[in-house]
Amino acid sequence: MPDDSTLTLKLAQTDLWLGLVIANIIIFLWLISLAIFLRLDLAQVPLMLIVVGVLVRSFLHTGLFIITHEAIHGAISSSPQVNKFIGNITAFLYAWLLYKVLAENHRLHHRHPASDLDPDFHPQNPGHFIGWYGSFMKEYQKGKQAWVLFVGMTVVFWIFIGLNVSLVNIILFWLLPILLSSLQLFTFGIFLPHRTTKAGYSDRHRARSTNYSVFLSFITCYHFGYHWEHHRYPDLPWYKLPSVHQPR
Repeated sequence: MPDDSTLTLKLAQTDLWLGLVIANIIIFLWLISLAIFLRLDLAQVPLMLIVVGVLVRSFLHTGLFIITHEAIHGAISSSPQVNKFIGNITAFLYAWLLYKVLAENHRLHHRHPASDLDPDFHPQNPGHFIGWYGSFMKEYQKGKQAWVLFVGMTVVFWIFIGLNVSLVNIILFWLLPILLSSLQLFTFGIFLPHRTTKAGYSDRHRARSTNYSVFLSFITCYHFGYHWEHHRYPDLPWYKLPSVHQPR
């Protein structure tokens, strides 16, 4: 079996049910944690708990995007309508992202990885983290999307203020996790896997994987670091990527 082939693994019905359960758990934890930490009296808790809260909120926020990504690949449910419904919800909760645009761009990413036709790539300087991150964020915050984000952020911000949520809590547990999550996804899902190196790329997927342990791979970015495996098995759920990962 050639290494540069894109494979589709037939998923058992239990895998699809599991994907739906996991997606709902992540959404539930995200909502509950938001409610808890927005109401947290920061003057009454140690600094370490605040730091942990920011990290937990950021990790769960990344989970929202992972669910959206799984929906695009049809890895949550056997029903395209269910995948689209959940994907729209999580994309909106993540940062008022338009699911249709995300899906179109992600399909281009898989068809033309790390090339001029890849909307996630930065051909001008594919080894420069800051420049690429800026280009990546700009790509997803233009046109109609920019207005949706602005209006959405403004409305929710003032709803929180109207509910007497502390401005510091809003920044720490809502705004900061959005930023940290975008950096997490970009680092482990775009930059590290697809950056240009002297060694070049090994096949047409133009991707590489981290060699982290399963636990470290999970906490860094829900196994997005096993990125070559994802490009080879694009329909495989994120939690199954360790089963096909081969250290290189």
